[in-house]
Amino acid sequence: MLRFLRPLTRSVTYTRWLHLFIGVIVWGMWLFVDTERLYVPVVLLGLLGLIPAVRLAEGLQARLLLSPHGYAESASGIAAESSATWADRWRTALWMEIRLALGLLTGYLTANLLGLSVDLAMAAGGGTGEGELIDVPGHHWWYALLAPLPIAALLAAVVGLGELITAIARRLLGPSAAERLAALEERTEQLLERNRIARELHDSIGHALTVAVVQAGAARTAGSAEFTDRALRAIEETGRAALEDLERVLLVLRESGRPASRRPTLTDADRLLESARASGAKVDAEVTGPVEQLPGPVSREGYRIVQEALTNVLRHAGPVTTRVRIAVADGGLELEVANPLPGPVTSTGRGSGLRGIRERAALLGGKADTGPHDGEWRVHVGLPLDGLSGPRGRLG
Repeated sequence: MLRFLRPLTRSVTYTRWLHLFIGVIVWGMWLFVDTERLYVPVVLLGLLGLIPAVRLAEGLQARLLLSPHGYAESASGIAAESSATWADRWRTALWMEIRLALGLLTGYLTANLLGLSVDLAMAAGGGTGEGELIDVPGHHWWYALLAPLPIAALLAAVVGLGELITAIARRLLGPSAAERLAALEERTEQLLERNRIARELHDSIGHALTVAVVQAGAARTAGSAEFTDRALRAIEETGRAALEDLERVLLVLRESGRPASRRPTLTDADRLLESARASGAKVDAEVTGPVEQLPGPVSREGYRIVQEALTNVLRHAGPVTTRVRIAVADGGLELEVANPLPGPVTSTGRGSGLRGIRERAALLGGKADTGPHDGEWRVHVGLPLDGLSGPRGRLG
């Protein structure tokens, strides 16, 4: 019993009732003009549905009055967009006609069932009642017991018609196939952006923390004021760079109107090398080709790959001799970071940092190989380019 009464306690039941009544306003207005040519408002509503903006207006109204979730399209299943194709226009025109028909039915049942309930109550008290649905003959006290039945029937009709009009709205005013595809693509872009931000934070903040930990530990054991000063300076510079990266990412997440700061590229690789050297590592870095001419996405992702590779060296091997090679030639960019293995390999190479390196390479159509090689731990990444070449030089 409670299951049948529950819809009557929901506000959306009555907003749907209101929505059905709104649909017959045009019909009611036409009755003041002409009571014979009643087909005119039917035709006018069909033509009105062919106007692109009408779908937007009807969708917003349907979301507000028919859905218990309000304006949220993902929950309501009703679009709020102008008609982009003729298929959308014809669906909107059909919606206008069905809404009118259901609205007229709702209005008829509301007026006559309420009238019948009043007639029964009046007949029970000795009055007369002549309703549209049923004539109430005679005067009987037990008519008072029947008076609530038409109201109950009306409430049941309101719930059923409300569910019906909502289902039709989702079918006719719901997103088209093209709109669903566009929404899916937008959602995919959002997920990719979130993954990119997660990688940015992991690489930047992870690198800063690793450098800080290594520098602090080395300064504590060195017992040298000069070394401690260098360590603190390196921690300060690395932390400042990490804070810049964090602020830029937070600006993106907040969708701020201010432009985000420039993301570091391979032309800024010197600060990575100096940070590693300040941590005690001996870094031998070499570059081949015009790094400054690399495409923006390749150069930015290349910087993060080198950063994560150096972070892994400091985290797992400590301040050891590290070889960094950046080569731009033969239509590709090659990145290699290698260091001696400090002992037996216990890692499977499936950490989040190495996974991030492989994901960055895959997004740019490249390939990343990570793992032990000839007594070293090597990170080797190849990224495709548009064919760049240049003189040989050195970084750091």
